[in-house]
Amino acid sequence: QVQLVESGGGLVQAGGSLRLSCAASLRTFSAYAMGWFRQAPGKEREFVAAIGWSGGSTYYADSAKGRFTISRDNAKNTVYLQTNSLKPEDAAVYYCAARGLARGSSYNYKRETEYDYWGQGTQVTVSS
Repeated sequence: QVQLVESGGGLVQAGGSLRLSCAASLRTFSAYAMGWFRQAPGKEREFVAAIGWSGGSTYYADSAKGRFTISRDNAKNTVYLQTNSLKPEDAAVYYCAARGLARGSSYNYKRETEYDYWGQGTQVTVSS
């Protein structure tokens, strides 16, 4: 059964860093593009970052550019989100998502509906 499990969240001071992880139980991890989204209380879920099947292509929301880095380790079936210079507005539940190649290689990586599977989320809290 497909399962995505996020970890690495916690409480950090503004300006600090966290490394979020998403362990995936997928038939073939390399056949899935991966994404990170986040949702703050009372707000809509928003796109943060995405990485292609090979890891060679990465995409970021404007709010994440220059501060966050997405990467993947296919040998460990894991995708990461390194978050640096955290701000109070970064506080949210962070979710990872997977899109199978079977749905096509061309897609809008910013849309939630483009992904097939979702994790339960990990909480990131930033104090000012």
